[in-house]
Amino acid sequence: MIAYLRSPVAIRERCGELFELVVEGKSRHFVCDLTRLAGVADYVIEVMRAEYPDLQVPFHSRWRHFQAGGVPRLTELNEVLAGLTPQEKAAAKFDLAIISVLLDAGAGHDWRYHEQETGLSFGRSEGLAVASFQMFCQGAFSGEGWLQVDAEKLQALTESELATGFQVNADNPLVGISGRLSLLQRLGEALVSAPHLFGDENPRPGNLVNYLLGKAENGQLAATTVFSAVLEGLSDIWPGRLEVAGVNLGDVWFHPDVADNNLVPFHKLSQWLTYSLLEPLQELGLTITGKDALTGLPEYRNGGLCLDLGLISAKYPEILHSSHSVASEIIVEWRALTVILLDLIAVTVRDKLGMSAEELPLVKILQGGTWTAGRKIAAELRTGGLPPIKIESDGTVF
Repeated sequence: MIAYLRSPVAIRERCGELFELVVEGKSRHFVCDLTRLAGVADYVIEVMRAEYPDLQVPFHSRWRHFQAGGVPRLTELNEVLAGLTPQEKAAAKFDLAIISVLLDAGAGHDWRYHEQETGLSFGRSEGLAVASFQMFCQGAFSGEGWLQVDAEKLQALTESELATGFQVNADNPLVGISGRLSLLQRLGEALVSAPHLFGDENPRPGNLVNYLLGKAENGQLAATTVFSAVLEGLSDIWPGRLEVAGVNLGDVWFHPDVADNNLVPFHKLSQWLTYSLLEPLQELGLTITGKDALTGLPEYRNGGLCLDLGLISAKYPEILHSSHSVASEIIVEWRALTVILLDLIAVTVRDKLGMSAEELPLVKILQGGTWTAGRKIAAELRTGGLPPIKIESDGTVF
């Protein structure tokens, strides 16, 4: 059961059950209008062509956010790492990507990060990315002040240190700062407890590179192998989640209309983290296979796109006017619909562009793409680009 709930197959099957209920008109919360699918695909293509006129779209990963404001931070990072071996460089990039993705849950619309080096100011995902990038480069996650992430330092990290790094104060509040700190401290514990994944002598996220290289065959590595390693290594860090036989299930939630055990898995951050680890592995010369086995990301930009363009609609206005816990039936159902609709949008976009899944995998459609389009339509419809449904976030899901 645990292995199943950790699989992309389970995500699609369980989300598919809820999608079918909505399509059949049996949902208590949403209706779905698939006649809007072509229009949504057209909007996504319009955004994609504006962002990437040649349709050479990069992966939807944390690496895009590190270039916020057009600043070549990754070029600067590569220069700093120039003296390392290719494997050591990949390990450093794993350290950075993992710590930054885990710090990326919704920041709220009031928080900004002012980058001293450039004089630029960023909010939301870009701000969190640039802040975590700068903290990493300053050695904030290493006891020795190095460009790496140490288990020991994470466990000793204080809320004051994290707040200082993210420039949090009474006038610049960040949603879920204590939740983020707890996540990093638990990451430190997880690194120590899984030496086969993260190393024995100096446990660090980057040592996962060595483990994955051992899983590669003929220079090829399946995306699902990376995903499985992420779930195995990090499942214990998620706070207050459902458990089966003492195992923390992570981003898995209850919905009464799903058969069997009523559980719906998403693993949104873990999948986004997986997408973010593929590029350093490719830089090592590995070919990543089966990228489309992973699912689209059920978060409020992709889900908001579906709502804002009428692909799905709330049955009752109070759904849009109240705040909802991430564990609520409404949010679980919204996220499930998002997973399935992203697959349908992807197929429609490819058909319209005459491109194959190999040429335009889901991870590129998300980037080009649905996430960008979701943010654009939200900014047009609501002040501050807020999501169409209000979510009570603890800083560890969205």
